[in-house]
Amino acid sequence: MLDIRFLRENPDLVKENIRKKFQDAKLPLVDEVIALDAESRKAKQEADDLRAAKNRISKEIGTLMAQGKREEAEAKKAEVAANAARLKELEEMEPVLQEKVTEIMMKIPNIIDASVPVGKDDSENVEIQKYGEPVVPDFEVPYHADILESISGLDKEAAGRTSGNGFYYLMGDAARIHSAMISYARDFMIDKGFTYCIPPFMIRSSVVNGVMSFAEMEAMMYKIEGEDLFLIGTSEHSMIGKFKGEMVQESQLPITMTSYSPCFRKEVGSHGIEERGVYRVHQFEKQEMVVLCKPEDSMDWYNKMWSYTVEFFRSLDIPVRTLECCSGDLADLKVKSCDVEAWSPRQKKYFEVGSCSTLGDAQARRLGIRTKGENGTYFVHTLNNTVLATPRGLIAFLENNVNEDGSINIPAALRPYMGGKEKIVPVRK
Repeated sequence: MLDIRFLRENPDLVKENIRKKFQDAKLPLVDEVIALDAESRKAKQEADDLRAAKNRISKEIGTLMAQGKREEAEAKKAEVAANAARLKELEEMEPVLQEKVTEIMMKIPNIIDASVPVGKDDSENVEIQKYGEPVVPDFEVPYHADILESISGLDKEAAGRTSGNGFYYLMGDAARIHSAMISYARDFMIDKGFTYCIPPFMIRSSVVNGVMSFAEMEAMMYKIEGEDLFLIGTSEHSMIGKFKGEMVQESQLPITMTSYSPCFRKEVGSHGIEERGVYRVHQFEKQEMVVLCKPEDSMDWYNKMWSYTVEFFRSLDIPVRTLECCSGDLADLKVKSCDVEAWSPRQKKYFEVGSCSTLGDAQARRLGIRTKGENGTYFVHTLNNTVLATPRGLIAFLENNVNEDGSINIPAALRPYMGGKEKIVPVRK
């Protein structure tokens, strides 16, 4: 959420930012919120003046009564009574106007960084750099569901009976390698100096509204019926929410955390849930990284964070590339974002395995996360990045490590988590 003072002083810049995000329907919101804000401030000023007048007149009444000027005192009392009615009206009006201002402000997108390319949607995202050679082997790489079934590792039929489409059972070595990747991602980030955390997997609506836009919430979140609780779609939400309403010590910044959680998503949209495989599902597991820092340090942390994900996947012999998200592909709270995509030798193209974002002070402003420095109190900046989301990360691992005979190589980094095993041998072909 933007600072209302910034919007008030820079309405044309805010409107131009909306155009860059191809959200022209939101343009009238700028003038609407400016008018409401002016009305709100006018009401507050009038209420403050009436309160000051009440205090002043009350003293005058006391003086007049002491001087025996009863008629004049009664006239002043009538004035106070008349003002009291108007003050009550204004005091009822103030929170209503402020609520309307806040509601609109939460719909106006954050100001994107000047380096973000302008584009309508993800088809106009821009490749930044490739890491590792994208190899296409001289044999046909099987579909990931077939690889998993060859090691008796996937049962979607049973999951369909227990939970419906979009769920799965991972079994045996498939489940083990899945957990090994998560454990390795955890230790990888701990070695980078991040504090490990397991957060709550449900959060209240006040936190949801603080970390994401209304449109994102509707498309992603599962609500617990009869409770003010939502299942998290990513642990970033509860990790940022941990600091809701806090005054963080500036000496503690940056706060760097890495978190494990299951994640739950509706996956509403044009992509749909995958029938056979596990690329797009309702439930997955994730190792995330979250940073709270000073505003001047946020871009440095942004570049460090996505580079950690690149380093992680390259340590598993998986070629990746980074992709700059264009303006139309950025969620409303994001200032800048890039995707990390893994090479798919089966499809002969890259696919998304992680996303890194800096949100400026938007989340902190919504949640009231502040710190105090030499120049006064300010909102911290928040960033988040995927270390590993699996089973999507598992798919990248399988496709890039499967052999022609169906066996699957286990990279050295994962062997300590697999009991020293160097290869997974298919149970059936």
